Amino acid sequence: MKFATRILPALVIAALATAAGLYSSRHNLSAPAQSTEAAPSAAVGKLLALELPDAAGRKQPLSQWKGQVLVVNFWATWCPPCRKEMPAFSVISEKYAGKGVQFVGISIDTDENVRKFQANTPVAYPLVVAPPSVVSLSEELGNSSQALPFTLIIDRRGSVGLVKVGMLSEEELDRKLAELSRS
Repeated sequence: MKFATRILPALVIAALATAAGLYSSRHNLSAPAQSTEAAPSAAVGKLLALELPDAAGRKQPLSQWKGQVLVVNFWATWCPPCRKEMPAFSVISEKYAGKGVQFVGISIDTDENVRKFQANTPVAYPLVVAPPSVVSLSEELGNSSQALPFTLIIDRRGSVGLVKVGMLSEEELDRKLAELSRS
């Protein structure tokens, strides 16, 4: 009996650690943000051609922000890392709002869930709702694992300035936007 009371907790801890490691590696949570050419201009063009409804049902063409530095964050209300990074994204979006930087959150969720989320967690930038088929576009943009959160920064010329699968730290985001908002 003593053997079972010592071994069982150790097995549970080992199983949890293994699961956490698999989750981290699958979702690339520790990978640094990258500048990349992986997202071809055709995929960026498809992204900017999207017209997605906000939680109130109003169509929001992403092309309305063409010519600005555009931070596009693919997220979902059911994604804990997505929800965790959003308050920092909101603060940074306000910091760069007058510098030609626009944030938009593309939720792979329902408008009802996004409305509930916004009621509990105010966000300073537009949130739009996308059908699950938009996840395949995120793959073309550099998210080969189709994981969430996924953040893409497009510079003023429409080139990809940064691709990040997994959480993007406030420091990394601020540093990259300081660089891109000057050019």
